[in-house]
Amino acid sequence: MKKMIYAYIRVSTDKQTVENQRFEVQKFATEKGVVIDKWIAETVSGTKSARDRKLGSLLKKMKKGDTLLISEISRLGRNLMQIMSILNLCMTKETMVLTVKERYELGNNINSQILAFAFGLSAQIERDLISQRTKEGLARRKAEGMRLGREKGSRNPHYRLEAKETIIRQMLSDGKSKAAICRKVKCTYITLERHLRRISESVVN
Repeated sequence: MKKMIYAYIRVSTDKQTVENQRFEVQKFATEKGVVIDKWIAETVSGTKSARDRKLGSLLKKMKKGDTLLISEISRLGRNLMQIMSILNLCMTKETMVLTVKERYELGNNINSQILAFAFGLSAQIERDLISQRTKEGLARRKAEGMRLGREKGSRNPHYRLEAKETIIRQMLSDGKSKAAICRKVKCTYITLERHLRRISESVVN
């Protein structure tokens, strides 16, 4: 199967133009002696998640050995975690990412291994910070004499998928992935897992 070379260019507003990026990327490709098979250009804010941009469809399409060319790393997103998440996905799929401005070559090399480590560390730090903020918030509420936990008789937020159970069951029977189901019903993977576990437990009981 042919290894594809994709070029992704993005601007945030319609007052900007992608042509400067196109020129820079094409010049870079010529210097590297590679031929770009397909261009993907869009005008959209980098704050939007990858799946809500053309970039998401491109990442899903890319296969092992394919290459993604971008003018600079910030074209992937507007914050570090978003960018690193995208790069981590590319490395997982064993695709190469080349940047014109920074001259990054991220793939099967030491730079990528360092990036993978940094991504894992950043994700862990973020989880620890969320956990710490949660503990501090609970401690503050307790000190102020506020009731912790749900009010008696209130609805568990994890049960909100009950209204979408028909869709979930249908997608499961159609062989759809849990990730696809999460996107469809707009929930986290953990919430879906809890819902499916609760269903199986109710069947057993």
